This record gives sequence, structure tokens and C-alpha cells, in this order.
Amino acid sequence: MTTRMRPRSRAVPTALLLPLVCLIALGGAACSPSPDAISGRSGAKVLLIGIDGVRPDVLAEVSTPVMDSLAAGGWYTAEARTTTPSVSGPSWSSMLTGVWPAKHGVVDNSFEGRRYAEYPGFLTLVERERPDLSTFAALDWMPLASLDGGGPVLSGEIDTLVAVDGYELGWAEADSVVASRAAQHLASADADAAFVYLGNPDETSHRHASIGVEYRDAIALSDRHVGWLVDALRARSAYAEEDWLVLISTDHGRREDGGHGGDSPEEMTIFILASGPSTGGWPAAGSRPTHIVDVPATALHHLGVPPDPGAGLDGEPLARAGDGP
Repeated sequence: MTTRMRPRSRAVPTALLLPLVCLIALGGAACSPSPDAISGRSGAKVLLIGIDGVRPDVLAEVSTPVMDSLAAGGWYTAEARTTTPSVSGPSWSSMLTGVWPAKHGVVDNSFEGRRYAEYPGFLTLVERERPDLSTFAALDWMPLASLDGGGPVLSGEIDTLVAVDGYELGWAEADSVVASRAAQHLASADADAAFVYLGNPDETSHRHASIGVEYRDAIALSDRHVGWLVDALRARSAYAEEDWLVLISTDHGRREDGGHGGDSPEEMTIFILASGPSTGGWPAAGSRPTHIVDVPATALHHLGVPPDPGAGLDGEPLARAGDGP
């Protein structure tokens, strides 16, 4: 596991130094940092959770009490659209940058031709526009944070990044480590904008070449991981004074055989879930087409971080001007 922290004037919480052995030994429960360790800052904050390769129609058939509860009290669509091609590299690039592949340049999982210097990820934009805000990312698909030649979409400008290699540790275990470490940070550290990636559902479907029981079990496990993250937010001593927006989405759907990359509805349709006090003023889901590039635009809008006009975002906040806060 790699933890990268960019030096800041604020102290690094000792909770971030939790040994990996503790995380692996959790067996389904996050460590419990003291809420008293939270420095806290009132105001708008965002947690984006990305779960790889989840078909919305299959998600609807799986027991996911945590996400169901968030959707019931928030905003949800099962009819958003992803990138062409419906592949992780371009899709995650669009979810994080807010622009389509024609701009960010990623058209497959090689990430060749990437133009993140021109179209950076939203956490990088937050750092550039509001360096006083604290940014965090945790993941187990390494290309998002480490690429030959540099320039990954989760850049070195992000304050704290936790990276676990899912191929080395095993995807279910890696997701547990990522979720646990992220929960530790969210509960015990200063946090304003965060992204957490969970890769197990996609890899499980590929491994079993199906969308059957193993895939559905992996989605259910992701829901439990989402629960750890949400519980961590609610454990913050300043939570009642903070305005958290939790966004959850996926990069693409998949075919019955577990594959994806084409333009069928099963591969192109994704879900977007939003939960938080601000969503009560949003336009109803389905009132306009929604796309994967709307996710980072929504995060930036909530944070009150207008990107430079030259950023050229293709997405539009789900809480459109005049329709919500």
C-alpha cells in the first residue's frame, strides 16, 4: 500500500499512520478513531464514491440497504450515460475531469494520449482554486494514481492519497483496506473533498464472466463499504455543522457475459446517487439527460469552487442554476 501526503501547514493526524496489518485484520469493520481527533471545518464538503462496473438494473436487484437509504432521502437516477467507449480508462477519466474523451484524450486502459495537464481531475482543480481546502483520495486500481511517465488523473497536488494494488492483494480485500483507510481519514482528519474508488464488482464479473451471484455478492459488499464511509462522516464531531454531499456512481455497465466496451444500453447506462441536505432543492431525476461528466461538475458546484473558464468542463451540475442551491 502506498500513502502519499503533500506537505501542508496542518499536522498529519496520527490516525493516518494505522498499520496495514490492522486494516487487513478488520474482517468487515472499520477501525474506530476517536471523534475527538477531528479538527473539522464547517461548510460545504464532498465525498465521491466510485464503484467500478455496476449495472443499474442489477444494482436494483441486490440488497443494498445503505445506498437504498441514501437514495430514498436524496437524489437518484438509473438512466445516466457514460463515455464511448464504455471502458474504465476513459470513463473514470471523464468522471474525474468532467470532460469527454475527445478532450482528456484517454480512449482505452493504456491511458496513452492523456491530456490531464489541460483537463485535470476535480480534486486537482480544488487544490488550484482553493488550496486551503483539504483533498483526499483512496483507490485500488493503480493507473488512476500511478502511470509511467507521470501525469495520472489523481495528481501529486492532492493532499493525501492512499493506493492499494487490487491485483496484488485481491480485490475484495483491497476494497476493504481502501474503505477502512478512507473511513479512518474521513472520521479523524480534516476533509473537504474526497474520492474513494472500489474495484471489486467489476473484477469479480470479469473473473466469472457473468453478472451472476458472485457479481451480486460483490455489489452487496460494496454497499457495506459505503456504509463504513457514511458512518465515518457521521462520526465527525463537526458533522452537524458541515454540509456534506455524498455522490456515488459507476464508470460503466456490462453485458451478460461480464464484458463491456460497446455501446449497448446495458454497457452505456450508469447510475448516479446524491445524498445530502442540498439535494432537496435539485430538479427531479429524469427532468433532463444526465451524464458521467455531470458528477465532478456537481462536486465543484457544491464546494463553491468555480473552475477557471478555460477548464472547458462538459458536465453540468445536477443542481442547475435557478433550480437548486
